[in-house]
Amino acid sequence: MRMYDLILKKRKGEALTKEEIYFFIEGYTKGSIPDYQVSALLMAVYFQKMNKEETVYLTEAMMHSGEVIDLSSIEGIKVDKHSTGGVGDKTTIALAPIAAACGIPVAKMSGRGLGHTGGTIDKLESIPGFCVEMTKETFIQNVNVMKLAIAGQTANLTPADKKLYALRDVTATVDNISLIASSIMSKKLASGADAIVLDVKTGSGAFMQDIDEAFLLAKEMVDIGNRVGRETVAIVTDMNQPLGYAIGNSLEVKEAVQLLKGEGPKDLEKLCITLGAHMLLLGKKVGTEYEGKRMAKAAIDSGEALNVLKNFVKQQNGQIDCIENLDLLPKTKEVYSLKADKRGYIHKIQGDIVGASALTLGAGRDTKDSKIDLSVGILLNKKMGDYVETGEVLAYIHYNDENRRDLAIEQLLKAYEIEDEAPEHRPLIFGVVTKNGIQRI
Repeated sequence: MRMYDLILKKRKGEALTKEEIYFFIEGYTKGSIPDYQVSALLMAVYFQKMNKEETVYLTEAMMHSGEVIDLSSIEGIKVDKHSTGGVGDKTTIALAPIAAACGIPVAKMSGRGLGHTGGTIDKLESIPGFCVEMTKETFIQNVNVMKLAIAGQTANLTPADKKLYALRDVTATVDNISLIASSIMSKKLASGADAIVLDVKTGSGAFMQDIDEAFLLAKEMVDIGNRVGRETVAIVTDMNQPLGYAIGNSLEVKEAVQLLKGEGPKDLEKLCITLGAHMLLLGKKVGTEYEGKRMAKAAIDSGEALNVLKNFVKQQNGQIDCIENLDLLPKTKEVYSLKADKRGYIHKIQGDIVGASALTLGAGRDTKDSKIDLSVGILLNKKMGDYVETGEVLAYIHYNDENRRDLAIEQLLKAYEIEDEAPEHRPLIFGVVTKNGIQRI
């Protein structure tokens, strides 16, 4: 078998076999197939697409390119949740304790973020002492005892995907549904969960800005998961403005804890309850979404989810005092008030621009070696649809460096559009995708 023949075959629009896909993934992972040939194949895939069988084969090949985590010694149905990423998306920090409080084992492997803020791991490390490094035995024990553990991804998890993604990033072949879906699902499947809930974001602050494209991606990933024996559901949700009010690592942790204390933003609470309901459905704890929502809400109202978070933080060596007193979390030296220069209704808070502003402040990484400032970020004071007077505060910029602050102010002002008339309402949740098809709301 020759890589040249695979490139030619896909260039002609023909489907690659399972054996051919495994051949190229194994060869590329081991280094026997060079970047330039894989680049040519990726470009052929980009233009000629992949069918469902090819996409499943590609996912499985990447999944098996490294370690596949065995979680069979954890009792119960393990349900994982994955978000395609957005601005202010701190959902896991609140959702995981909610699901665990309802009896769902959450054994989560998370990565560090590239982009406007850190990933879930970075955000949790805003809690002094919090540790994500542990043995597999400790990880499994924590889930069996407390129903929750979050650890950093192992270095040998889907190495083929790491190499392929880096190549896609520099060859303009990132935005292909099959390549995106197989990349996400290979990591989720290798992480060992029995069932998966996907939060597929759409809007200005998401990778998939078009709603129809978001549904296509959701359907592709749901089909992959179910075809390899993992029950998978996707919720398509709004990211046309930041989720909640906080953007930045310690600020987002604070907001997630506030939610579990019954004081969080309504959009974040609604999303967590909806995703939690579907985790409970897949975990066979409830029979309907309505029952799942009631159980998830009860876990917040009773304080049980907050107790789970505290125990989880303590178990992973974090300072629990920071959960009880949020003022102990990392804080900046200064806070700047960004004010409206006109009156009217907020029509737009461009999510990607807000994210870029947070990155400018130091909340995220330009490269994997960049150092994150866990204290900086943006705290919105108004959201889309709100009315503001001239001089009223739109957002608070938490900063440690005046030069970075000035650049962030210039960026952030461009994120806002203020008009005389109130904007049309945009829903938080657009629909649900299951093995039975797409249900738009």
